[in-house]
Amino acid sequence: MMPSDGLDSEYPEEDWLSLSGIQHYSFCKRQWALIHIEQLWNENYLTASGRVEHQRVDDYSQSEMRGDVLTIRGMRVFSRRLGVTGICDVVEFHRSEQGVPVQGRDGLWTVFPIEYKHGARKVGDADRLQLCAEAMCLEEMLLCSIPQGALFYHKTRRREFVELDESLRTTVCADFRQMHLLLAKGTTPSAKVTQACDDCSLRNLCLPELTKKKSAREYVSTRLRELAIDDQTNA
Repeated sequence: MMPSDGLDSEYPEEDWLSLSGIQHYSFCKRQWALIHIEQLWNENYLTASGRVEHQRVDDYSQSEMRGDVLTIRGMRVFSRRLGVTGICDVVEFHRSEQGVPVQGRDGLWTVFPIEYKHGARKVGDADRLQLCAEAMCLEEMLLCSIPQGALFYHKTRRREFVELDESLRTTVCADFRQMHLLLAKGTTPSAKVTQACDDCSLRNLCLPELTKKKSAREYVSTRLRELAIDDQTNA
């Protein structure tokens, strides 16, 4: 069930999307659909490395308070307006008179989300859109304003500060709305072959060269049936 618009209405919980899916969608719409619509997954050395790194970062038990900074790891967030839910790698709460109340804590706090990423800084906005989506969830949950966040890349071991401007926010809203539409229709976009396909863990399931095939699952099922027929014929 779709809200009438992306601003004033809410999605029911059963229709919520995975927040991190916006990173996949921005990188490749077909990749997102293969994972979230067709429920396909395959791992390579890049995804395995990223998974291990996130297991360390997303350990809630490692949350801590140092001075006036409260660091929460693996914080679950959601947005009824965007129709998404997910986990923030790290959220820093800085004690500040310009902040907002936080349940279970004295004083006022400003909110600063940090998303950890494998490798180095990317050219596109995929990582920044995910970070912005996390901030928008936090804003909705905590009734606050988050003008800035950061991306931390494991290869460079440094933060990239990101201004969460209107351009990013508009794209986040538009992307999630399109993702909801695709999921409701069960539509998998056709492939657009790029150099990025070479490092994609789903390449063998996506089969990007077969651009006329709208569904990788359908292609795989057809090939399995053909192989089964061949086995029976040769038996």
